[in-house]
Amino acid sequence: MRITHICLCGAFTDGWTYQENYLTKYHRKLGHEVSVITSKYIRNENADLVIDNRDSYVNEHGVKVIRIKNKFNTSIKSKFKLYENLYTTLLREKPDIIFIHNIQFLNIWGVTRYLKKHPQVVAYADNHTDFSNSASNWISKVLLHGIIWRRCALMIEPYLRKFYGVLPSRVDFLKNVYKIPERKIELLLMGADDEKVKEANQKDLINQIRKRHQINNEDFLIVTGGKIDQAKKQTLLLMEAIKNIESPNVKLIVFGPVVESLKEKFNSLVDNDKVKHIGWINGEESYKYFAAANLVVFPGRHSVFWEQVAGQGIPMVVKHWEGTTHVNIGGNCKFLYEDSVEEIKQKIIEVIKNKEKYENQIFISSTVAKKHFSYYEISKKSIEE
Repeated sequence: MRITHICLCGAFTDGWTYQENYLTKYHRKLGHEVSVITSKYIRNENADLVIDNRDSYVNEHGVKVIRIKNKFNTSIKSKFKLYENLYTTLLREKPDIIFIHNIQFLNIWGVTRYLKKHPQVVAYADNHTDFSNSASNWISKVLLHGIIWRRCALMIEPYLRKFYGVLPSRVDFLKNVYKIPERKIELLLMGADDEKVKEANQKDLINQIRKRHQINNEDFLIVTGGKIDQAKKQTLLLMEAIKNIESPNVKLIVFGPVVESLKEKFNSLVDNDKVKHIGWINGEESYKYFAAANLVVFPGRHSVFWEQVAGQGIPMVVKHWEGTTHVNIGGNCKFLYEDSVEEIKQKIIEVIKNKEKYENQIFISSTVAKKHFSYYEISKKSIEE
């Protein structure tokens, strides 16, 4: 089968750990001929938007990437871009299946036109938008999503087999904001790269990580990661909680950049023994650090790391958010309900002291949850008839 992924809402960047990277990779591994039609925009190592001037190439997963130009000289950050030759590129690719990553782009009419003229083509679209990352003010909620992007969604809806929300809250957004028929909406999980999971689980790699940071075999290692900003400043509460746990064998490794406004407080909580900060690491390294952990804790807002860690089979403690409790599959996760040092401390102590419950959490995490959040399995489901 020829599968074309369309990524014109964001910046498709090779080597990143987003769903579009993994679905294209595993669709290729399933034996399909895969291409991506995307913009010239990519993100550099600082996550800034920059230009990739290549028109077409094959990436490291054997996926053909076609980069089309922004038709007008609009700002690189503008939400209203029109891209050249989308329709003619589809004519040239002749896909059997089209998978659209987010429908919030003006050229959606070109995809609609193609699907209307080629009714044999099966098409899907996903949605990565909800009220946690968008529609936060009147202009965005009412004008942008309530009128413009809703119109785009409803324009293409008759030609799509399914709309996927990648979180339960994003399923609700499709239904309540874009008014997509409920019968056409499903949850499509994000997850973990099976190959990276297998590599990171090697005993030698785990021992190297722990030895590098003076983590002994008898130490109980907690890992957390991601950008530490005002939306995720609960990481500082976790750091304080670890310092307040009397046992010297409970250690924390934090990775990720820290915004300037939190640096002074953050740095005051870092030490060379119990709480270590290793700075920014890339997506591949994140798998290795999580694999070295006895427990992963995310005390703040949801990120794609939650599903990645679930797919790695590691027990977790996460903040309870409406619309993100899907990461708990039979008990691999424990939830935090307050932003408090004391609750985080007590939850961690509870996990460590109750060995029978912890062993059960490990079993559920490494069997049921791990398979549930496998990108190999998710990629198969994404194009099921």
